[in-house]
Amino acid sequence: MFDVAFGRVLVMLHGGAGARCMTWRRDARRLTKSNPCLINFSTPPGRWLIHFGLNFQDLIVRQGAIDSPPKTPFILGFECAGEIEQVGEGVTDFKVGDQVVALPEYKAWAELVAVPAQYVYVLPEGMSALDAVAITTNYVVAYLLLFEMANLTPGKSLLVHSAGGGVGQAVAQLAKTVENVTVYGVCSKSKHEALKANNNNIDHLLERGSDYTSEVRKSSPDGVDIVLDCLCGEECNRGYSLLKPMGRYILYGSSNIVTGETKSFFSAARAWWQVDKVSPIKLFDENKSLAGLNLRHLLFQHARGDTVRRAVDRVFALWKQGQVKPLVDSTWALEDVGEAMQKMHDRKNIGKLVLDPSLEPKPKPATPAKGKSGKEKKPAKESSEEKKDKESKEEEKKNENGDKNGEEVTNGSDEESKEKEKEKEKESS
Repeated sequence: MFDVAFGRVLVMLHGGAGARCMTWRRDARRLTKSNPCLINFSTPPGRWLIHFGLNFQDLIVRQGAIDSPPKTPFILGFECAGEIEQVGEGVTDFKVGDQVVALPEYKAWAELVAVPAQYVYVLPEGMSALDAVAITTNYVVAYLLLFEMANLTPGKSLLVHSAGGGVGQAVAQLAKTVENVTVYGVCSKSKHEALKANNNNIDHLLERGSDYTSEVRKSSPDGVDIVLDCLCGEECNRGYSLLKPMGRYILYGSSNIVTGETKSFFSAARAWWQVDKVSPIKLFDENKSLAGLNLRHLLFQHARGDTVRRAVDRVFALWKQGQVKPLVDSTWALEDVGEAMQKMHDRKNIGKLVLDPSLEPKPKPATPAKGKSGKEKKPAKESSEEKKDKESKEEEKKNENGDKNGEEVTNGSDEESKEKEKEKEKESS
């Protein structure tokens, strides 16, 4: 028999594709054989132990641009960290009280989350919940890209897009754990100075939107060994053209389809149309490789949880050795998640965005009072009696002013006549 635990759902998405309405709701989580670990994120007095990771995938889900989206309303979030409150039957690798990070398929942004054991990972000693959500997804993706797929070895070179983002920074740090690796990073010009000042691991910063392929060839005429692309679209063609013989291009995202505030069929179609269709014969002739990585599919569709767990263990070991340190851009209250998502949408973050339930929300500007119809309230209409009284008072004031003006005019005319009489008398004399 499994217990039922009730929790406060922190962020729930409403509406269809491109939904923007997020609310707090209550929900129940039941331990089942498929969800044997119940993770608690707050103690009874309300002291929060948890941080939630905000990833670009959450933004894609919110806009309805993800494949096979769940039916709304549903709970957002793919990454959370906290303390195990209960375990189901047959669970031996975890116990109540363990500090863990989890990668569930949705439903991560909640006070209580029931997660299958294969997606839960015990934190190493000394790792906080903040570090856990800043490291796990980003660095696991980076590790799989570099060491499982690209076969990074000493002396190689690589180019990574969105170098200022969470995964981009993880790629740069992990690449530098290998000797004599050259890293080219493409990102917005506005981020260059901040990256240079923050223990930058990128050897050559390139401006997004520029002719960066020519800049790469100035220092490396043959190109690079590895291209890691999270944009898709025309960047696929540029990346492929930069590959050396035996080089590998890996696509791990398609953020170019997120252009406006909602799902755009035109953006998706354009991204698809801009990609050249590469024949296997061409790959054979040029000694190049194309590959792709989708962590969500790897976990939940392809059942490769063992591969991901090995990557998590290796990343945590590197963290303990001090070889990697996550870069956190900012932390946000849950009520401000929309603003945090907008920052990610505008590509203004440098490093990871984290949601912290213990933070107070930013003060919101005062808005005019609204009526039942939702429109701003107008001043109440005057009654007929009040209107008549007001008009009569105005008439009285006008009359009073008129009398005063008349007196002034009369006084003035009398004085003028007297002066004329005096002048006549002087002339006669």
